[in-house]
Amino acid sequence: MTDSKPTPFEETLTLESLRAKIAAFSEARNWIDGHTPRNLLLAMTGEVGEVCECFQWRGDHDQDVDKWSAEDNEHLGEELSDVLIYLIRLADRCNVDLPTAALRKIEKNAVKYPAKGSSKKYTEYQS
Repeated sequence: MTDSKPTPFEETLTLESLRAKIAAFSEARNWIDGHTPRNLLLAMTGEVGEVCECFQWRGDHDQDVDKWSAEDNEHLGEELSDVLIYLIRLADRCNVDLPTAALRKIEKNAVKYPAKGSSKKYTEYQS
């Protein structure tokens, strides 16, 4: 990977607005009965597999996405979007406030994995 700056995310688009759009899209198509947590998780897993396919046969020399074609980058974005859509829908159907849960998890991980110091696994630390 090159050391290029990451592409910034759209700042005005929130997870809540995405959640609402995804819910409206699903409800307009009467998909609510099929959108069980199990089905959404299985569908998301399939989409993660499609993300993996974007990298699968490239070899170690071709993993730098900054050097991929525009078409390959667009395809990767579509597959990552599918994963995100299913993740947001799964969180919605499971009544999980995903942004808050993610922030809490980051806070827990900051305690488990200090920024500087030991590289021990968190289970190796004494409580």
